[in-house]
Amino acid sequence: MAKQRQVRIEQKSPIAQMQALETRTDEELQRETKLKAAALAILGARAAERYDAAASREYFRRAVAAARPQERMQLRRMADASLALAERRPDDLKAAVERLGQEAPSNRQLFLLRLMGLLAPAQGAPRSAKVRSFAIILAIVVVLLLVGFGLVKLIALPFGGTGTGTSLIFGFVLIIALLAILALFGRRRQAKALAARKPGGPPPRPK
Repeated sequence: MAKQRQVRIEQKSPIAQMQALETRTDEELQRETKLKAAALAILGARAAERYDAAASREYFRRAVAAARPQERMQLRRMADASLALAERRPDDLKAAVERLGQEAPSNRQLFLLRLMGLLAPAQGAPRSAKVRSFAIILAIVVVLLLVGFGLVKLIALPFGGTGTGTSLIFGFVLIIALLAILALFGRRRQAKALAARKPGGPPPRPK
């Protein structure tokens, strides 16, 4: 009898409720009334995956308000993990995921999130962080152009070489093509990872 009561309690937990709603669209989750807290928590997690911290925070605020008292602590922990992702805070994300009892993100995932925080700070980041991000991106663009310029010069040597202007133009085109290929492979890997993610699994992680 005690075991049956334990199973019933687990089935009513936020994680169990989210498993039942994970495959629904955002519009369907917005209309959900029976499992409103779980639906809002899923919307909050999805907003965090889009790095929309403001929307994620609002969804989780509503989820906690709609939840039963015994569910609120777990929902707050989910919110901590999702907001840490949305705001590019890798150390806080690791700690929040561990508090949920889930496997922490890998060092590679945390490094990518930290790198994203440098290149694309959250909306509420200080102005100094945004200025630093602009300077880093500008430096990366310059370095990539120089790399492309050098590659074109090297490739053109057996054919008599090319002028500086031509090398810059073809170098730019070459770098754009390489970045497009890398982005294509990255999107495919991300789509495959999202498709393999099981409902009710760990909070979203940087891809």
